[in-house]
Amino acid sequence: MSVITFKSKGDFSKTTRWFERVKNAFNIGDLDKYGKAGVAALAEATPKDSGLTAASWDYEIRHDKEKGRATISFINTNMVGIPGRYEIPLAIILQYGHATKNGHWVEGIDYINPAIRPIFEAIADNAWKEVTS
Repeated sequence: MSVITFKSKGDFSKTTRWFERVKNAFNIGDLDKYGKAGVAALAEATPKDSGLTAASWDYEIRHDKEKGRATISFINTNMVGIPGRYEIPLAIILQYGHATKNGHWVEGIDYINPAIRPIFEAIADNAWKEVTS
């Protein structure tokens, strides 16, 4: 059996200050900019038949001050299914595929991840610049 022991001198005030800067680095207003850019990227990348699914993208920002975090969610409101029983966003069916009434499978198209990846990378890059400046 191995035992690992750590000893330290001093305090962690510099580390604590750095973590506080990380936590507070991102301005919630910046997320609004990225939300709009994400909606535009998703609308452009969404396969278009009628165009309704592409036009149904939106975003929502939630800020939890107690936990010190904010989340941005991308939502598509074009639903298919049986109202009152089940409804699924058509965007998800296009992404992952679906079965047809006669039992065949329609393969999905990965369009969400490539469209939104540059937005997430921009968020991460901006946050990193804020933290390291």
